[in-house]
Amino acid sequence: MGDQVGRADEYEKKAEKKLNGWGLFGSKYEDAAELLEKASNLYKLAKSWDKAGASYVKLANCHLKVDSKHEAASAFVDAAHCYKKTSANEAISCLEQAVNLMCDIGRLSMAARYYKEIAELYESEQNIEQAIVNYERAADMFQSEEVTTSANQCKQKVAQFSAQLEQYQRSIEIYEEIAKQSLNNNLLKYGVKGHLLNAGLCHLCKGDVVAITNALELYQELDPTFSGTREYRFLADIAAAAIDEEDVAKFTDVVKEFDSMTPLDPWKTTLLLRVKEKLKAKEMEEDDLT
Repeated sequence: MGDQVGRADEYEKKAEKKLNGWGLFGSKYEDAAELLEKASNLYKLAKSWDKAGASYVKLANCHLKVDSKHEAASAFVDAAHCYKKTSANEAISCLEQAVNLMCDIGRLSMAARYYKEIAELYESEQNIEQAIVNYERAADMFQSEEVTTSANQCKQKVAQFSAQLEQYQRSIEIYEEIAKQSLNNNLLKYGVKGHLLNAGLCHLCKGDVVAITNALELYQELDPTFSGTREYRFLADIAAAAIDEEDVAKFTDVVKEFDSMTPLDPWKTTLLLRVKEKLKAKEMEEDDLT
């Protein structure tokens, strides 16, 4: 491994020498790029991630000098994938440069993919606000290229995180929009009940009696099969327990029963716990008054 790093260092020195020397019609950048590619690969093989990342950035800059934007973008992406092992910020910076270059040359599907990667890095760093921004950018770009499935995956992330930040209306609109789109697509139709369930849970968190009743009616109109699903029954029952009857015990039983048949993921569990906490708080208020 040390031998690989040593060889890579030698290639880098030779590349630097080329860049500092005199060359005809950009040939020094092409020669240096060849040497830097070898150096980058050796650093990568040696798992010397920071050095590999830095070397790929130098390679990207050589490609930019001769206006090879596609090759430069690829080198920035390679740099990002090395930096992912050591520094999310460096990785994000490299991917942002790749995005700009891909937009310049009209490769919007690739740009969208890199926006999604940036969003995932922010997500791994728990920076939810920036994750939302970049998932939205990715969704818009995928949508413009008619890559519907990827666009919807990114939109669902936006909806999921918006609900985490208690921006329920935004989540509702996204889930309902995806459900409407999916109804006309045989491959996506099976997911409609899940999207409507998620939208309904966000309505519950808002605690608006009229809105949840209207939503359930709207969902039946949208998809006449929805009223026959376990998801619809669950929404109707927890709405009755939480909003009409304000009964914590009944609410808990309904959730337990659904969870035993269709296990709830952590996101749904979090939302349901918020509803339950509000119910408990109301119950305590009423006990204090009596």
